[in-house]
Amino acid sequence: MLAGLGLAAFALRLQLVGPAPLLPEIEHDLEISHAVAGLLGTIPVLCMGLFAPPAAPLGARVGARRAVALALALIAAGGLVRAGVPGAAAVIVATVPIGIGMGLGNALMVAAVKERFADRPLLVTGVYAACMALGSSLAAALAVPASDALGGWRAALALFGVATCGCLAGWLLLARGGPERAEPWGGMPRLPWGNRLVWLLAVVWLLQSSVYYGLGSWLPDAYTERGWDEGDAGYLIAALNVATVPATLLTAWAGHRLGGSRRLYMLGGCGLVVVGTVLLIEAPGGGLAWAPMVGFGTGALFTLTLTLPLDVADRAADVGAVAGLMLGGGYVLSAATPLALGAVRDLTGSFTASLWAIVAIGLVLTLVCAVLSPERLRHGVRQPG
Repeated sequence: MLAGLGLAAFALRLQLVGPAPLLPEIEHDLEISHAVAGLLGTIPVLCMGLFAPPAAPLGARVGARRAVALALALIAAGGLVRAGVPGAAAVIVATVPIGIGMGLGNALMVAAVKERFADRPLLVTGVYAACMALGSSLAAALAVPASDALGGWRAALALFGVATCGCLAGWLLLARGGPERAEPWGGMPRLPWGNRLVWLLAVVWLLQSSVYYGLGSWLPDAYTERGWDEGDAGYLIAALNVATVPATLLTAWAGHRLGGSRRLYMLGGCGLVVVGTVLLIEAPGGGLAWAPMVGFGTGALFTLTLTLPLDVADRAADVGAVAGLMLGGGYVLSAATPLALGAVRDLTGSFTASLWAIVAIGLVLTLVCAVLSPERLRHGVRQPG
């Protein structure tokens, strides 16, 4: 089952990260602007927010195995269709089922862990997050070579669709024999819409997601603009994502030791993001050294932020409600980041302003994390909703 979770997680980012190194080729072939191309990153992130809340009821109704299979099938089908349809509008529309599958799959990973690994959730969460980062890294590294070898960006995206089909088959095979249906729910807890602390957590998720998806969408393009080869620029995203793997595993392993020091670790992650992004702007020749710095920071922030709902609520149902609002609100708002950064590039004629905008986001994230004291988290939400 753990191997199955790893395969499923591996497929969740292939069709999001894979297109980023190919955006110059896609823009030229489809004759679209940077802002329109940004929709290829915006749509999946938006769907990750919109389809996080319904994922848990779906898993409870049909079981995690079938629900995760549905999510992977949507990603695979959307990827294969997107690779073959003509015209920019059809390519963008075909991105929607990919985003829906990613949105369901992200939340369903938690349901699968609850069904099978309730005794060691943090460790298993670290494992599937690391597999997700590994899939992102390989997608970024292989996108341009696959395009060159197979005849274009469409063939490269089709390859990622085929890989997702393989992960789907592996999931169905490896996840056999467990419970097909989750425990019945005793009623859905209300989302804590009026709680300020929960919205503060959503802001943290929004900001850390904006940094990751903003760089993931445009960093290769920014370096291609500076004269880098497309393949070398793609390695920047691969290096960034590779660094999230040890960051995620290390944070998960040490999670029970962090306690009240979690804020300090989050501030450290923010520092790596801000300093690393500034170096990417001011010292681009060392990009392959600075990208892992940013990746380690985002990987640590991703895992640590996922643990925050555990600090602000007691009951499992309330933790789920807090997490649903945090992920849903954060992802929906951060979905605009690739589009907005692409628009900044169109307005200024350079990606430098877009990268400085990411630095500004990192600074705001640092300020927000600074106010997340253990006392504020402990007393902020006890019975949300």
